[in-house]
Amino acid sequence: MAVMEQNGEPLDHVARIQADWRRERPDVDVSPQGVFGRLHRLADRLTGELCLVYGRYGLGEGEFDVLCALRRAGEPYERAPGELAAHTMVTTGAMTKRIDRLERAGLVTRRRSADDQRGRIVALTGPGRELIDRAFTEHMHNERRLLDLLTPAEAATLEALLTGWLGRMEHPGAADAE
Repeated sequence: MAVMEQNGEPLDHVARIQADWRRERPDVDVSPQGVFGRLHRLADRLTGELCLVYGRYGLGEGEFDVLCALRRAGEPYERAPGELAAHTMVTTGAMTKRIDRLERAGLVTRRRSADDQRGRIVALTGPGRELIDRAFTEHMHNERRLLDLLTPAEAATLEALLTGWLGRMEHPGAADAE
């Protein structure tokens, strides 16, 4: 298959798909596919790059998120499982599995809540804190490396655009209220 060009640049995967759709369905506006297709492809690539770091520490993405949520809590580095689920945007069932794996690895402990004997508290252990501090430092260096593929102006513009878009998605109608 010959690589088509647009403005002297080779077409990327998404542009080739759009060109096919424009040929096959000229009656449909496929321009949104340019944004969403690239976001999906970029998210897949970025997730792969981020997971390489987690894996070096014996963690999956979910375990990394739980350890980060506990570390961000500050001393004594503990939260209820429901809080952890809210801070990592997963179901309580998924959270239980993550906590089980982390507990088996000696990175967290579980105990009964002093306030509610039915409730549980998950706490970061000393080895868990040491591990997440090292992993998080490397994670931030990795994110910097990936973001440095953009110029500082591009990164700032992208962050502003994503912040605005996400805000409108998470709080529809909020801009109308102003």
